[in-house]
Amino acid sequence: MSVANPAEFSVVSDLDAFPDRLKGGVVAIGNFDGVHRGHRAVLQAALAEGRKDGVPVFAMTFEPHPRTVFNPDNPVFRLTPRDQKADILRACGLDGVLILPFTREFAGIEASDFVGDILIDRLRISHAVTGYDFHFGKARAGTPDFLRASGQTHGFGVTIVQAEQDEAEETISSSRIRECLANGELTLANGLLGYRWFVDAEVRHGDKRGRDLGYPTANLQLDPHCPLKHGIYAVRVRTSKGVFDGVANYGRRPTFDNGAPLLEVYLFDFKGDLYGETLRVHLVSFLRSEEKFETIDALIAQMDRDSEEARAALASLRPISPVDLTLFEFDR
Repeated sequence: MSVANPAEFSVVSDLDAFPDRLKGGVVAIGNFDGVHRGHRAVLQAALAEGRKDGVPVFAMTFEPHPRTVFNPDNPVFRLTPRDQKADILRACGLDGVLILPFTREFAGIEASDFVGDILIDRLRISHAVTGYDFHFGKARAGTPDFLRASGQTHGFGVTIVQAEQDEAEETISSSRIRECLANGELTLANGLLGYRWFVDAEVRHGDKRGRDLGYPTANLQLDPHCPLKHGIYAVRVRTSKGVFDGVANYGRRPTFDNGAPLLEVYLFDFKGDLYGETLRVHLVSFLRSEEKFETIDALIAQMDRDSEEARAALASLRPISPVDLTLFEFDR
């Protein structure tokens, strides 16, 4: 995929504010949580149509996840919250993204009204691209066949993209990637995503225990529903002072307080503090599970080994896709 000019990428959450420059374009519609390789097959099809017809290409997505709206007691963990999703869509080469608020009222819109009022009257689309399993409108009546028929009636093209499979011929899905993260299968998760998964979080004050151990860390609190396996990770981190490699622990610190889960990041070759700053942490490889140590000396010795292993893992990285190359900042 080509990379769009970031200055021309539009993030819109209000239909009334949808820019004229994107009207008449090709829309790729879906939740796109993770913007994984299966989603990018939809985006590639949309980009191909846009290039062929010389019109803009944008994504339409929804926040929060529909399953969270209908089952708020069991919210869906977002692999890529709104801002992260927009960054990845930008890296994919799109011209913009329309992020529509998903509510029960929105879910009750008749499928025919979704097509007529939104796709045609508001957006004036020339072509729609969706995945094989995307449904929309009241009672999920907007099936792929319904969308095809609507396109024939109203004069816009429709492309339905079939499931994308990995090298083992298994379907790529957001739920499968969440399971990989929970199981410590980070290499597989990153392979299915087509880029190194990352989180954005603000640095908070902690108990400063890492300084006493010779490993001062930036403490980050992740989404409480984050399924990431507790353990040690090799990471690359974007800060206001540059991009740094490092090693991180995600877990409850069983050697000390066994408290609430935190992502504690130690940056190699960094001096200073980052309190109040939002860091972007790319998780590169899973090194080991979190464990409790009998002595502080044993813990420090293991941290030394973890740091050496993380440096080795980070020293030989190569991009796994053009999107990874854009997001991951290999040229530091």
